[in-house]
Amino acid sequence: MTVADEWLERGRQEGRQEGRREGKAAALLRLVKAKFGPEIEAAHRERIEGAGTETLLNWSERILTAETVEEVFR
Repeated sequence: MTVADEWLERGRQEGRQEGRREGKAAALLRLVKAKFGPEIEAAHRERIEGAGTETLLNWSERILTAETVEEVFR
């Protein structure tokens, strides 16, 4: 494998990871809207869109028991 091939593969892997993170963020946004109503505050949207994968997973679990949207992000 050449250096160029390694760079290309690294780029693909990073792209897949970012795509999975974006998918998790989109799913959480849908869950928040479904549970708390279609109007989501810009601050909450920004937090979700900027969060890492582990944080998104934690928030996705919390939404199951949260009674307010703020509880999701505690």
